Amino acid sequence: MRLLARITLVFLIAALGWIGWQRYGPRPPAPAMAPDAAQIDHILIEKSARRLTATLDGAIVLQSEIALGFAPEGDKEQEGDGKTPVGVFTIDRRNPNSAFHLSLGIDYPQPDDIARAQQRGIDPGGGIFIHGQPNGVVGLILPGDWTLGCIALSNDEMAQLWSLTPTGTTVEIRP
Repeated sequence: MRLLARITLVFLIAALGWIGWQRYGPRPPAPAMAPDAAQIDHILIEKSARRLTATLDGAIVLQSEIALGFAPEGDKEQEGDGKTPVGVFTIDRRNPNSAFHLSLGIDYPQPDDIARAQQRGIDPGGGIFIHGQPNGVVGLILPGDWTLGCIALSNDEMAQLWSLTPTGTTVEIRP
């Protein structure tokens, strides 16, 4: 019985080490930015269609299926509601070392969102990103709407979007 307990313990330690390494270990370098002439100028997210469309001067450069927050219907109102916000935003930061495969930050909440939340005495939330799959989830795409309000793509599509999207790109999120 002690041998079985030792084998189980060794297996458990090895599994936790592997999971920790996958989640927090070094990341591969982020893809290089595309030349200026190929960089997109607009991202359209259609929540009801679960679709992201990236365009340059109106021409489609990338189209992808997406996952949203776990309660995607309606506009984001407060921290923890699982909703993806609706409106016009800007990519305001890029994080190659996030807990997800690359991430592009969206400047939510906007002043109107903050004022509306303050009137109700609630936190409007924040930290809304377009990102890939969770680090440590190798070769899989999580099914359904699973984020806390972010927009998730496959890792391959996220790498492509990352290289095409400069800070300042307009992001339009429709219901």
